[in-house]
Amino acid sequence: MFEFAWPWLFALLPLPWLLRIVLPVADSGEAALKVSFLSELEGLAGRRARANLPAWRQMAPFLLLWLLLLTAAARPQWLGNPLPIAASGRDLLLAVDVSGSMDYPDMQWEDDDVSRLTLVKHLLGDFIVSREGDRVGLILFGSRAYVQAPLTFDRHTVRVWLDEARIGIAGKNTAIGDAIGLALKRLRQRPAQSRVLILVTDGANNAGEIDPRTAARLAAGEGVKIYTIGLGADPNANGALGMLGLSPSLDLDEPGLKEIADLTGGKYFRARDGQQLQKIKQTLDKLEPVAQQPTQARPAQPLYPWPLAGSVLLSLLLVVRERWPNTLVQRFFKQKTFLPSNQQWRQRLKRLRRRR
Repeated sequence: MFEFAWPWLFALLPLPWLLRIVLPVADSGEAALKVSFLSELEGLAGRRARANLPAWRQMAPFLLLWLLLLTAAARPQWLGNPLPIAASGRDLLLAVDVSGSMDYPDMQWEDDDVSRLTLVKHLLGDFIVSREGDRVGLILFGSRAYVQAPLTFDRHTVRVWLDEARIGIAGKNTAIGDAIGLALKRLRQRPAQSRVLILVTDGANNAGEIDPRTAARLAAGEGVKIYTIGLGADPNANGALGMLGLSPSLDLDEPGLKEIADLTGGKYFRARDGQQLQKIKQTLDKLEPVAQQPTQARPAQPLYPWPLAGSVLLSLLLVVRERWPNTLVQRFFKQKTFLPSNQQWRQRLKRLRRRR
């Protein structure tokens, strides 16, 4: 089906005539020279034919040009048949800790020691892409929390944003409560049966303005289910120590993360290595989708390039006709010239002087 996306733009059709009536005539301020034989000169220059045309025929190309521009601006498009959109999944936000401790290299990925954030990118990135039919969003938090990607069906873009996350981009501390509060603000407008937050951290709340337990109670009141994941190897495991000779895993607040999950009807997971995080991802993949109101979309094929190209071509023809009229005449009629030669110009000017 053919339609215009913005048909109201055709109301601008009489705009050039209105401007001509309202605006005063342009005055260059220079003295005008009146030539009594100007019509003769115009005829000698090859413009007599156009000057003798009716006014409506002289304005027709410009009217067509304006109409083509308005048609392109109104966005003509061809709508296809309605297609169903998979909207049976959840609204799932992933909140990832990017504080300084997430750079600690105590995790294993393909027999290599990697940082905690690197492992999250590998495994939860695959998890995001596999959530077909879900709206997925991404929150990064450190000393502050901010939305890196809003809820969207474009899961591949969300994964790209996760892969581009950097340590310390939101500060060096950990504001778990602010991350939950921001997620609640984004999810509260969605259906209550499909609100899910997956919170990944390796520490305890030591920044922000909202207490995590208070934020969890608010989330429970709004029907937001929170799954918490605690990252980090066991403190007594072999590996590099922190700057003070202590493992950053000692900072993990497991009781607090368990309480947040219990308050909202979710579940707490402990990931000590890559294999455990892989199992957690598989468990999260089993989240059953909740039926939502079905939606449909009609694919739209834009057609505005055609009238736009027509306006550009017409503009070029008008410029060529004005600047090089003799060239056009020679091309179309394949004759040397229809204009008088220099000798004929001199003879006609002499006759005009004799008359005066």
